[in-house]
Amino acid sequence: MDLAFELRKADETGKIIKGAKKTIQLAKMGGAKLIIVARNARPDIKEDIYYYAKLSGIPVYEFEGTSVELGTILGRPHTVSALAVVDPGESKILALGGKE
Repeated sequence: MDLAFELRKADETGKIIKGAKKTIQLAKMGGAKLIIVARNARPDIKEDIYYYAKLSGIPVYEFEGTSVELGTILGRPHTVSALAVVDPGESKILALGGKE
């Protein structure tokens, strides 16, 4: 799977929430179908995301690149350390979490 392509497609045709704070909120509420976290995200952010996602039953995918690369894929001029896929749209991004 081409992660960059599927992520952009999900951003264009579905709904993606970008940012660690909002992603953690969605993990707490169970409002996401998949969470993607950058490899270099702060340890406290990763810990919170993994903890709340596990409680809510949301799969978490650790992006092998940095938050700068994740932001670049999404066409953002800033870093994106975490994001939540609320609606995959026409993408196959949920395959990363083992659910399709």
